[in-house]
Formats: sequence, C-alpha cells, structure tokens
Amino acid sequence: MITIFGLKNCDTCKKAVKALQANTVAHEFVDIRTEADLADRVPVWLEAVGSKALINTRSTTWRGLDEAQRERAETDPAALLVENPTLIKRPVIEAGSAVTVGWSDVIEQGLTSR
Repeated sequence: MITIFGLKNCDTCKKAVKALQANTVAHEFVDIRTEADLADRVPVWLEAVGSKALINTRSTTWRGLDEAQRERAETDPAALLVENPTLIKRPVIEAGSAVTVGWSDVIEQGLTSR
C-alpha cells in the first residue's frame, strides 16, 4: 500500500492521487496538518531523504520565518517541520520502506506500474 502525505488543497498532491486512482493503485492519503503523526514520521523522512529534500525553502511559510527559525533547518529540522507542516515539500510518498518527496513523471511511472 502506498501512503501519500500532503495537503488536501495542494495541486501536486491532487495530481498524485488522481494518477494512482486512474491506475487503480491502492493508496491512502494522509493530510499532514490534521491526520499525520508528524513527530513519528518526520524523523523517518529526514533519515530517508535529508532535510534539503524535505524542507520547502520556496514556500510562503519559509519566507515568513525569521532568521533564527530558518537556522533551525540546519540544527533541528525535525522540530521545525513538526511545528510548521506546510514547510514539508509535498507529497511525501511512502511505498513500503521507500520514501520519496514530490511527484514527477518518473515517480508516477514507477508507482502506477505496480
């Protein structure tokens, strides 16, 4: 089973869910604001992909952080992401023990061919 972590109003997350549904791939969508246990998931994601891949430094949320908060991206990225879920690049996809971030044609091909 594939689990997609994202936001319900995120266009990229919607595209991922739509592609999986069109290919009848079993999946579950988990909203990172309301349904995800980020305290447990974020460390796993950071271990798998690293903070550079997981933290969205192009987001409105990132631009709204002060310098001290931004420095936490280097010193304590897990706490920063748990406190600010919209900083997480989306979608985060768990397929078994594999974790990927984002949705691209390559990921779509790999996941929908299952």
